[in-house]
Amino acid sequence: MPIDPAKAVAAEPRSAEISWDHKDVQLYHLGLGAGTPATDPDELRYTLESRLHVLPSFATVAGAGMGVVGGLSAPGIDIDLAAVLHGGQSITLHRPLPTGGRAVSTSRVAAVYDKGKAAVLVLRSEAADEDGPLWTSDASIFVRGEGGWGGDRGPSERLALPDRAPDATVERPIREEQALLYRLSGDWNPLHADPEFAKLAGFDRPILHGLCSYGMTLKAVVDTVLGGDVARVRSYRTRFAGIVFPGETLRIRIWAGDGRVQVAVTAVERDDAPVLADTLVEHS
Repeated sequence: MPIDPAKAVAAEPRSAEISWDHKDVQLYHLGLGAGTPATDPDELRYTLESRLHVLPSFATVAGAGMGVVGGLSAPGIDIDLAAVLHGGQSITLHRPLPTGGRAVSTSRVAAVYDKGKAAVLVLRSEAADEDGPLWTSDASIFVRGEGGWGGDRGPSERLALPDRAPDATVERPIREEQALLYRLSGDWNPLHADPEFAKLAGFDRPILHGLCSYGMTLKAVVDTVLGGDVARVRSYRTRFAGIVFPGETLRIRIWAGDGRVQVAVTAVERDDAPVLADTLVEHS
């Protein structure tokens, strides 16, 4: 079969030097919709180099790294991109991210799970610079049609939402060109830009990157609950429960707790269809 689980997991980790500067950070933030209103002091922290801080989800694109598409070329993996969806993402921050730097990113296939009609690949990337570890990132990749070999189904982590009204609800519009801008940060999957490719994958038009919704959601949590302080984020995980299209609106419901923020994200225009689920931000 196109996925050889034992070969993929046993393959030697791949290491690469990565680098980024303030322009990469600013481009990423703009791809999430930062900068509206353009002169808002809270937004200038994401867009103006003299005030810049780094949203922790930038770790998913810093220096391009292994990336989701790059990880799919690992030994033991030979699959059709049209069958691939990003199933989930987690990041653990070991310290705040600098606005520019150089690091070594080490990437590997940490696990391959058999979900019956699909396989799930867990692509792990760890980055460190001369001062020590920066982040650990796990991307769970859902590959349709590649399961059924009788392997381990893997964990099934579900996070029940609090039985009360959200502490905050915010809405974030997705611009028509937002996927085109976001992909300049390194995710070139044509699913997010090419209408013909999107049709091959079963969508009537290109969809927004899951990691763009992921970053938009973390920004909303930081701005709404954490006082705009990105350094308070310790970890962030989600499951991609559905898709969202450019031109739609994300509704982000937030429940704040002691060191934990739970979030549910839906698409407003499609009767609150789920977009992100089992979403948790842990913070100081």
